[in-house]
Amino acid sequence: MSNPAVAKSIKQTLEAGRQARLKRWLPQVIMPLVGILAFLLFWQLVATNIQTSLGQFPGPSQVAEQFNGLLDAHLQSREKAEAFHQRQAERNAATLAKNPDAQVKVRPYTGKPTFFEQIITSLYTVMTGFAIASLIAVPLGIVCGLSKTVYSAVNPLIQIFKPVSPLAWLPLVTMVVSAVYISEDPLMAKSFVTSALTVALCCLWPTVINTTVGVANLDKDLQNVSRVLRLSPLSHVRRIVLPAAIPMIFTGLRLSLATGWMVLIAAEMLAQNPGLGKFIWDEFQNGSSNSLGRIMVAVIVIGLIGFALDRIMLMLQRRVSWDKNADLR
Repeated sequence: MSNPAVAKSIKQTLEAGRQARLKRWLPQVIMPLVGILAFLLFWQLVATNIQTSLGQFPGPSQVAEQFNGLLDAHLQSREKAEAFHQRQAERNAATLAKNPDAQVKVRPYTGKPTFFEQIITSLYTVMTGFAIASLIAVPLGIVCGLSKTVYSAVNPLIQIFKPVSPLAWLPLVTMVVSAVYISEDPLMAKSFVTSALTVALCCLWPTVINTTVGVANLDKDLQNVSRVLRLSPLSHVRRIVLPAAIPMIFTGLRLSLATGWMVLIAAEMLAQNPGLGKFIWDEFQNGSSNSLGRIMVAVIVIGLIGFALDRIMLMLQRRVSWDKNADLR
């Protein structure tokens, strides 16, 4: 083969490789970046034309500035907390040096929670409510899927309570918690219990419904295998039902977690439980020139966390399920 022919073949191979890389990267990286940049440009253009009682609506640059301010405030708060604990340890050490039998007290740092600490609080609250709901919803869904009689009895309740807004549940949950959760030294704050239970009530239904559908649609061949092997009811559920229904169960869990994360923000606002919802409400009430920017920071963080939680659930589903092609979109 002549040199020009070899060069042409190499050129065609390189061009084919570039086209293949472009096809692979275009939908996964390039187009999402284009969409994000277009949104940021649109946001900036709209923000410059909106004037509120607190000033101009914040654009991307103002939001980034407020995020940096919240980060600096968090770091300063951590430094203050470390200095507080160090001074306390030194005082206690000096007291014990003078009197080894002295009773020293270790007091926690009581500074105002920072934005990032409230993120952790919200995540802890939503995962608590989600865990409570999952522990109830998955077994209930399995029972409903295996028994048409039970499903007929439970289905009306599901259809009645499924569309109820969390704002309707919250006052009832608040009164019940106040009446039942009585202790001079409570393990958890009442506001936290109220928010977690409200999240749990709204997380129940997607998991119950999807688990029921997944179990009820169990392949007849698998049912026949169970009969041939003469599996006990518990073995049938553990070895046949659960593996087959895992994709639908995780679909319900994903929907429940997304619902719980949305519900939590409203619950924290009204219950005044520390978290992102209370942060937004406090900034709204504060009414400073920085409030709108900080609220937008919280809104974006809420969206990013919701997206991350969904991705985590998808990765977990692909790890434990036989369906390794679970949709990652």
